[in-house]
Amino acid sequence: MKHIPVGVFFLALLFTAGCSRQAAAPQGSPEAATKGGRGRGGAGRGGAALVSTATVTATTVPVEIRAVGNVEAFSTIRVRAQVTGQLTKVYIQEGQDVKAGDLLFLIDPRPYDEAIRQAEANLARNTALLRQAEANLKRDQAQEQFAGEQAARYQKLFTEGVLSKQQTDQYLSDAAVRKEAVRASQAAIESAQASIKADTAAISNAKLQRSYCEIRAPIGGRTGDLLIKEGNLVRVTDAELVTIRQIHPVFVTFSAPENRLPEIRRYMASGKLVVTAAPPGDTAAPENGTLSFVDNTVDITTGSIRLKGTFPNAANRLWPGQFVNVVLRLTMLSGARVVPVRAVQIGQDGEYAYVVGADRVAEMRPVVTGIRVGEEVVVQKGLELGEVVVTEGQLRLAPGMRVTTRGGRGS
Repeated sequence: MKHIPVGVFFLALLFTAGCSRQAAAPQGSPEAATKGGRGRGGAGRGGAALVSTATVTATTVPVEIRAVGNVEAFSTIRVRAQVTGQLTKVYIQEGQDVKAGDLLFLIDPRPYDEAIRQAEANLARNTALLRQAEANLKRDQAQEQFAGEQAARYQKLFTEGVLSKQQTDQYLSDAAVRKEAVRASQAAIESAQASIKADTAAISNAKLQRSYCEIRAPIGGRTGDLLIKEGNLVRVTDAELVTIRQIHPVFVTFSAPENRLPEIRRYMASGKLVVTAAPPGDTAAPENGTLSFVDNTVDITTGSIRLKGTFPNAANRLWPGQFVNVVLRLTMLSGARVVPVRAVQIGQDGEYAYVVGADRVAEMRPVVTGIRVGEEVVVQKGLELGEVVVTEGQLRLAPGMRVTTRGGRGS
């Protein structure tokens, strides 16, 4: 018979004694509780899972669309020269606020003043020619009348045999000449009148060109960089002198998913929709505006629709080109059932939540959620007001398990 080493014999005895003590531990003892607690990783006394809970409540929540938008000037005008000349005076500075009609630039007006004086001189000359033609017409009409009467009288005497045919023909010819002189005078009057009209048009055009020498602001707004300085020669073909952007009001352009378009149009039919915009990092209250534009097509590359809000921007918080956080409020949903976002879990069959009944037993229930508002989410189906849901500790649960709570909203 082989001898067993003494060390191995004592190790076997210790292992057998330990197994016997574990098997003999009575149910409900500290050892049994410790064993049960380790079975689910954090269960409470008596095998109950330790969780946090909250109650399903009813509240009024806003139905909103959140997006990142871009500020656009309400109107942008690129001021250009409409006549050629030397830029003799600049009345503004870069980044200055201007009002509609303010004088911005002056182009040398002297050549255009001379053009006006020349056109006025032509008008005076042709006006004098018209008066002369009118006087000639009156003279020729009087002579025509006298010559016609003479010709008629001598024609009668010729018929009676008193005068010769030669004398009669002479008076008839003179009457015909006077008649043609009247026609010539009438033509001279018409020519002078046409010249006067042309001179009047030339004066108007010269004054118009002269007015282009004074470049005024077509809109109120803020000026940008001055691209041409005082003293330079300005041509019609040159780039703009300055750009004016109207920032009272301003537009904020943003996009919304195309599946929200029917909803947006439905609420727009009921009245104006409020849009708020806030620059990133700005802790002040957002600027308020109204939805003023919905694009006529959906962007097929992004599946979104472009929207635009109009903002008064009285405090100049919104600046063209700036990115802002935009919230479009569609309506207020009253009596909505809400729970904390962390109460809703996602499984293979969709969203679900653990509901704790009066008997402290967990029930896994499928839910349908709606919009999210901060740290809460609207539950459209699956939960009733006043029910208690698990917000923390879902990993320790299984349907039908008992739970014990450690605090939380409504726990």
